[in-house]
Amino acid sequence: MKKSISLIVLALAAISWQNVGLENWKDKVAPALLEKANRNGSVSFIVLLEEQADLSQTPRAASKEEKGQYVFQKLQETAARSQQAAIRILKEHQAPYQAFYIINALHSRGDLTLIQRLAALEEVKAIQDNPEVLIEKPVKTEAAEISNRSVEWGISKIGADQVWEMGFRGQGVVVGGQDTGFEWEHPAIQNKYRGWDGEQADHNYNWHDAIHEINPLNNDANNPCGLNSPIPCDDHNHGTHTMGTMVGDDGMGNQIGVAPDARWVACRNMERGWGSPASYIECFEWFLAPTDLNGENPDPTQAPHVINNSWSCPEIEGCNPDNFELMQLAVDHLKTAGVVVVVSAGNNGSECSTVNTPSAIFENSFSVGATNITDAIAGFSSRGPVLVDGSGRLKPNVSAPGVDVRSCIRGGGYASFSGTSMAGPHTVGLVALLISANPELAGQVETIESIIEQTAASMTTDQDCADFLGAQVPNAVFGYGRIDAVAAVEAALALISDTDDAQAATVSLEMLPNPAQSYLRIAVKGLDAPRLLSFYNAAGQMVESRLIASDGNMEWNISRWPAGIYFYQMPTAQGLLSGRLVKGE
Repeated sequence: MKKSISLIVLALAAISWQNVGLENWKDKVAPALLEKANRNGSVSFIVLLEEQADLSQTPRAASKEEKGQYVFQKLQETAARSQQAAIRILKEHQAPYQAFYIINALHSRGDLTLIQRLAALEEVKAIQDNPEVLIEKPVKTEAAEISNRSVEWGISKIGADQVWEMGFRGQGVVVGGQDTGFEWEHPAIQNKYRGWDGEQADHNYNWHDAIHEINPLNNDANNPCGLNSPIPCDDHNHGTHTMGTMVGDDGMGNQIGVAPDARWVACRNMERGWGSPASYIECFEWFLAPTDLNGENPDPTQAPHVINNSWSCPEIEGCNPDNFELMQLAVDHLKTAGVVVVVSAGNNGSECSTVNTPSAIFENSFSVGATNITDAIAGFSSRGPVLVDGSGRLKPNVSAPGVDVRSCIRGGGYASFSGTSMAGPHTVGLVALLISANPELAGQVETIESIIEQTAASMTTDQDCADFLGAQVPNAVFGYGRIDAVAAVEAALALISDTDDAQAATVSLEMLPNPAQSYLRIAVKGLDAPRLLSFYNAAGQMVESRLIASDGNMEWNISRWPAGIYFYQMPTAQGLLSGRLVKGE
């Protein structure tokens, strides 16, 4: 009898727990998704799992390949372990689904009953809408459609052609682009494609198509590239144009690319300009560990060094603070794996705090504003700081040429476009030049970003935005300034290890006060070359870094840092100089 009572109590407890889950399920579902499901029945959604991989132990000093493998394994293990219950429900409902691991999430389609069952799971954190998002279209300059020209103005403005003369053209570096697709046989970019050896093509691990269905917002059901294209194809022009700015050179005078000896890989994330969080995340995941054409056998050693993201996901199209976490996690994990994530800041200027869409808003995105030929900021270029998520963080990070930028388009032609979509690829090309000059930088994302920021040509403005005064650098209009390839490459070369130089002076570093509160005074002596000083928090995450160019005293504003213990590092010819700093309240 006692045993029967016990079983009844347990059963009632289980029913009670289930009812709690069922009662609270709506709290996990985005209101916009609930509304769509009530109106339309079957809807597309993303299930975000509660557990996310702990990547805090990723070795900072490891090679890019080692970082990528470590992150890949951790992410896959977490997803495989925690997605089982949700997948079981999806299979019971015979719902199509796609399992992600770059973020622990599932993309599916179904009705309100399915959403309710998934939301009731303890393992599920949130269920988000998967809205259709239209690309920010750049402005086309018809008069600039010239078949032959020499080095483009943006390349000369940042000094990339001078870096070529130093012998660094992006060799040994792989860049990636996720966009509307890419016309891989265009003469300006065909020989730069990693899947082309000069005689035959192999698209495995070099191309992925994340477009599996026609976007319902496109009137024409016939996409010129089709769906799940097995070869690189551009259904819009935007992607081909951005890739040309990264690596393009047809060998016949059209020198349109910043890093013409780099190789490229790519993913189509938009269907004629329309994408969604799911298609963006799918491409992010593919860049972390490219696959064969069947989407199998992922290999993180094939990941590019840097990727370009000339797209945004505005709130008006469905991206909002409720679902920002989806793409933020993808960006965070790619960066931890050693991939630089370059993002266009957006074309919503000229007011302050118009950098307001994923992925430009995130801390770990390297966001880029647009300048013109006179180094003035483009009127359309979005400004910071970021307020949409309450962070107040500085954006853009830097600026680059983005007005009347001439590059390749479909059909073997050329055209000039304007937009921050054109500025981001200049910065991707610069990353390739840095790594070709100093291969030790591969996978060292924070160092690469710090070099680009610290060597940028300082630009000021009369526009103040929140706490960021336009007369100071960095500011919320240009960031740290317009990128400077020559200065950045010289700084990268100065960081090359030289442990055999026994004659080099001993470098000393003094920090006062310690503990510090708002400002830190740093005295440097015996510096043999420009060196990068970096601070890390107790979790091993880089907080801030700065290129130290010469001996002397400098002041560092640390008022924005949370109180706690920090560690600093600076490589020198004698080895790594390191220490500890305490930041008080």
